[in-house]
Amino acid sequence: MKDTTTPKEQLLKKIRKALLEKHDNPYPNLEDLPLYPATDEMLEVIFAEELTKVSGSFVYCENEIHFIENILQLAEEKKWRKIYCWEPKLQELLNTYEYPFYATDKDFELAEVGLTLCEALIARNGSILLSNANAAGRRLSIYPHQHIVVAYASQLVLDIKDAFKLIKLKYGNNLPTMLSVTTGPSRTADIEKTLVLGAHGPKELFVFLLDDLN
Repeated sequence: MKDTTTPKEQLLKKIRKALLEKHDNPYPNLEDLPLYPATDEMLEVIFAEELTKVSGSFVYCENEIHFIENILQLAEEKKWRKIYCWEPKLQELLNTYEYPFYATDKDFELAEVGLTLCEALIARNGSILLSNANAAGRRLSIYPHQHIVVAYASQLVLDIKDAFKLIKLKYGNNLPTMLSVTTGPSRTADIEKTLVLGAHGPKELFVFLLDDLN
């Protein structure tokens, strides 16, 4: 008797059969395997090198005073006046040293700089793991032309899988609804293969790393 089933039905039949058959996992230890070879180089050095490769800027700060000095100097060089910060932890730090900033979204369309925290720094590719669980949400890391990330040494990890371990440890089953990995400033080469920074987000990215391990 001629088989009258359609190619789609035959495919679905094969899929159902495959789902019913049990096979041993060929890679049972996959999650425990490192993504890259082990390295003895300091994570700070790896992250700084990789971030620089993707047109980001890295600033190491020994303490909070050093951070304030650096951001004051940078703001003066760039002539920034409208710096927005919605993170209570960062607001407390800035208020301690009487550093001016916008704490609300008033005149947000004129924002020059978004100052945020992050979830982790991924050294291997110079990336930043962001989420909407922090007070800055998503807007502050996307809309202003300049994005400043303040991170701490304890947030530095080697691989992205290590970053997700930090997320799971911090939030448990209540994971943020948005996780985003940012690698350098926003860029595109869609138009005539010419690289343009700031096409879909900030055109400059700065990472200030503070030492919190002392």
